[in-house]
Amino acid sequence: MDAYKSEFIEFMIDATVLKFGDFTTKSGRKTPFFVNTGFYRTGSQLRRLGGYYAEAIKNTFGTEFDVLFGPAYKGIPLSVAASMAMSEKYDADIRYCSNRKEVKDHGDKGILLGSPINDGDKVVIIEDVTTAGTSIQETLPIIKAQADCEVVGLVVSVDRMERGTGEKSALAEIEEKYGLKTTAIVTMAEVVEHLYNKPYKGQVVIDDTLKAAIDAYYEQYGVK
Repeated sequence: MDAYKSEFIEFMIDATVLKFGDFTTKSGRKTPFFVNTGFYRTGSQLRRLGGYYAEAIKNTFGTEFDVLFGPAYKGIPLSVAASMAMSEKYDADIRYCSNRKEVKDHGDKGILLGSPINDGDKVVIIEDVTTAGTSIQETLPIIKAQADCEVVGLVVSVDRMERGTGEKSALAEIEEKYGLKTTAIVTMAEVVEHLYNKPYKGQVVIDDTLKAAIDAYYEQYGVK
């Protein structure tokens, strides 16, 4: 596993972004683990987060694209942090863009924050996690309504590695349905590999009991 992936997993734990217990996802699934990027709350955390995203973006998409689009609301700080990191780490001046939930009818009018999207732009969408692929259905029409642009891909922080609406993974369904390339900073398989029965700061985060609960979840919702 690449060093930045291991660092990111531990970073999520330190920031209480990655939690284990009993949760319900946006798609209604009962899950023993949950990722909530809303718990990145300090400037130093956002700086580090942007750097991890930038590395994943560079590895998959390079720097030859124009706009990093973060859907409201959680995607707004993600697009800002990652675009800043792309500039600092790779000297790539990527524009950031997000949408408003309500169209603004005065001053800086319209539905977009940050950069406009222009004809011919190549756009990468940045999100926190994708469980069942429902959010992408809302995001793509917003982007496509702005200009004759090309949405080339989607980057998330964690690939939960579970089925979308069919038998394939949510990210695989997105690739197939929309023709997008997808990537994640880490997968849940990598999270489990790094944490299972291995102490971190004196504590085993994923023990045998939790591992059994994760395995049971994937037996129900994992890709067959």
